[in-house]
Amino acid sequence: MQDPNPEFMREAIRLSVEKMQAGFGGPFGAVIVKDGQIIARGFNQVTSTNDPTCHAEVDAIRKACTTLGTFQLDDCDLYTSCEPCPMCLGAIYWARPRRVFYGNTKQDAAAIGFDDQFIYDEIEKPLSSRQIPMQQLLHEEALAGFQAWQQHESKTEY
Repeated sequence: MQDPNPEFMREAIRLSVEKMQAGFGGPFGAVIVKDGQIIARGFNQVTSTNDPTCHAEVDAIRKACTTLGTFQLDDCDLYTSCEPCPMCLGAIYWARPRRVFYGNTKQDAAAIGFDDQFIYDEIEKPLSSRQIPMQQLLHEEALAGFQAWQQHESKTEY
């Protein structure tokens, strides 16, 4: 396995600054690398697209998966300018890259107003104690979709 390549991290950092200064969103950039080549570049576009999920890592994952024609990033490395937030961390685990390298820490991000600690705290709380109320509804009816999935002959496992 190759050592981390500082040039790939520099590209993620460059994207974080360039795209933020161009008005796309917050100062976050990411690149995905396979076989020593950048296959996708992502950057924060939350405010420019009015999409709260358009973080740099998610943007890069979407582009890399499209490029590769797959929903998993086997044998890929993700370089991101900042330690991933809880949403991006979830997307990373679903995409299954080989490794993740980050520049800034979540503490660095909190120091400039991007504090995700409240999300980590909310995850630990029982559903009834969270800031956004969550309530189960129509469980029996909802199970029909899961039952259909179990019986679906041409499903793609993931």
